[in-house]
Amino acid sequence: MAPTWQRENWQKAMAQAIRDPATLLARLELPADLLPAATQAAMQFPLRVPLSYLSRMEKGNPNDPLLRQVLPVEAELQEHPAFVTDPVGDLAAMAAPGLLHKYQGRALLITTGACAVHCRYCFRRHYPYQQGSISAGQLDEALAYVAQDSSITELILSGGDPLSLSNARLSSLQEQISRLPHIQRLRLHTRLPVVLPERIDAGFLDWVAHCPQQLVMVIHCNHAQEIDDPLASALQALRQSGVTLLNQAVLLRGINDELACQQQLSERLFAVGVLPYYLHQLDRVKGAQHFEVSDAHAIELHTALRHSLPGYLVPRLVREMAGEATKTPLTL
Repeated sequence: MAPTWQRENWQKAMAQAIRDPATLLARLELPADLLPAATQAAMQFPLRVPLSYLSRMEKGNPNDPLLRQVLPVEAELQEHPAFVTDPVGDLAAMAAPGLLHKYQGRALLITTGACAVHCRYCFRRHYPYQQGSISAGQLDEALAYVAQDSSITELILSGGDPLSLSNARLSSLQEQISRLPHIQRLRLHTRLPVVLPERIDAGFLDWVAHCPQQLVMVIHCNHAQEIDDPLASALQALRQSGVTLLNQAVLLRGINDELACQQQLSERLFAVGVLPYYLHQLDRVKGAQHFEVSDAHAIELHTALRHSLPGYLVPRLVREMAGEATKTPLTL
């Protein structure tokens, strides 16, 4: 019999995700006066919440840290001159359709615009996926660019979320990448295992086990409350299949910007076999200004974290800046 987290078809679970703010509020027994703003904000960036993720939220609590990551609010509609539609310079870094080349030694494929959850702070919430992701016809052009640059040894699969692709599509993509002998690693940046653990099904684990490149998976987990038993089991299966597991979190005001919260996240991640990798300052994307934490507080928090945890549990505090050759560390 399949493990509990695998018994639900993940594509069916994605299709059943909540898209209506009224339904979300009703399921969580939240006040109806939140609905007008949620409806208006969802018109600009649609709501999408899998039922698995919903089940980890506290009913009746409008400040639940998981809910706040996905609930559309009025603050998203406010204009701020420093918050823009392309905060990290993705479009300027597009070397071929759907291929971003920002950093030495690696390049990134925008594999799809689809995702299982719409996080309100998403830095690609305004990204033009129809023109800026790889279609079947454009993949050849993207891989031709990579083929001509042997200094690129790692391809990053991103999106949207690359795990929104079917196992067959991932396998086909990997086979084409395997024709490039200088690609040593594939890195998958994904939030799907966190919000939809059933995505790590038998077919995906089989693909992982037979992938000739080293596989690194960077999950996007922001709060210890997100790590439940199904996620822990899915991560264990990935580790047993040989995947290196890292985490990057986004520092979010009122959600995970306290020392105890970051301590619990790092400890819980390591307990389930994931190494804390990055703690990102918020990308200044239009509609997300209410999540921003000041640099001073971020640095103070990170300093306290270094004093309270062993070094291997302390993620690097960084910001991504358009046009820079690396992520920018934030220090005193």
